[in-house]
Amino acid sequence: MSDFLNSQSRLAILAAVLLAGCGSGGGSTGTGGGGGTTPQAAAPTITTSTSNGAQNGAVIVSLATTTSGATIYYTLDGSTPTTSSAMYLAPFLVASSSAVTVSAMAAESGDTNSTVTTQTFQAIASGTLVWSDEFNEATTTNTQPNSAIWTYDTGTDCCGNDEWEDYCAWASAVSPCSPSTPNAYVATDGYLHIVALQPISAIAQGSYTSARLKTEGLFSFMYGRIEARMQLPESQGMWPAFWLLGNNIATISWPACGELDVMEHIDGSNPPPYAGGTPYGYDWIAGSVHGGANSSTEENGSDDYHASGFSAADWHTYGMIWSKGEIQYYVDSPSNVYATFKSTDSAWSPTPWPFDAGPQFMILNLAVGGSWPGNPDATTVIPGNMLVDYVRIYTN
Repeated sequence: MSDFLNSQSRLAILAAVLLAGCGSGGGSTGTGGGGGTTPQAAAPTITTSTSNGAQNGAVIVSLATTTSGATIYYTLDGSTPTTSSAMYLAPFLVASSSAVTVSAMAAESGDTNSTVTTQTFQAIASGTLVWSDEFNEATTTNTQPNSAIWTYDTGTDCCGNDEWEDYCAWASAVSPCSPSTPNAYVATDGYLHIVALQPISAIAQGSYTSARLKTEGLFSFMYGRIEARMQLPESQGMWPAFWLLGNNIATISWPACGELDVMEHIDGSNPPPYAGGTPYGYDWIAGSVHGGANSSTEENGSDDYHASGFSAADWHTYGMIWSKGEIQYYVDSPSNVYATFKSTDSAWSPTPWPFDAGPQFMILNLAVGGSWPGNPDATTVIPGNMLVDYVRIYTN
């Protein structure tokens, strides 16, 4: 009898438990079942590094969350981030003449947004060198550019413009590239060499190789003064460039991401304004800005530097001063500004000014041929050798 009653009691208790399980869900963390709590994305962590170029109090910041698939949004002005804020896509330099507060939160579909993680970084004096690549890794043999900073675009006309070169990564054996003749290397002379070669004798697309180095996904920055000391090749079809693109090109494409051309040069010592145009009668380089919601609504500005006696075949420093709402380009000294573009310029109304939206990554490349310079011919000097002594960033 007592066994029967105990059995009945146990059944009653089990039924009550099952009924409770079909009700409010108790301590369940699921999203269904009538009132269960929604999981929350894990708050981002902020980690800093002083390696790979950062110096004099500057740090390279990386953001991460343990919530799989979550997107991190952040601000650099202390404001609370939302899903309309900049999306974290790559490590970025924190270095400013005023204090910087990084605030980050994570968002994932089906979860509530994470709490906000913040960290404040102290001001660094104006004009301080805060990042550089001096290209001094090589000692006795030519070596690979720092792979923690530089990666590559690759392939035939990889990036438009009807160019004729194949861009080759370090050690690439994909024809016509060859690891025995790299197109980008740090030499024992202390310079980065970006070299255009012609492994196939025909004067045609696909006969040339070169390199296009970029810091995309590895390093980026926003605001400051950046410059590179360079010596450029000059002959028909050569198109060296030092420029930047927004990290958000991965999500909103070009030109909405914004493009900052610190230096572009085409052809020889007396370049035309475009392929087939009448040369100006002097050497020049161009500094430009590009933006717009899409290619059909592109806005841009460009100006040329052509001081008396200027030759791009000589060593020069090409620089940009990037401030909120303003871009300035200079040659040889930040006091020698030759072009200024502002968010208040008429070109940027109603087109959004993209250069305050977030960090950008750097590109160094030597194109061969294309819609702007025209294509190489029998007069083109091969190899074409673009030399870079350093790339440096200073606080404004």
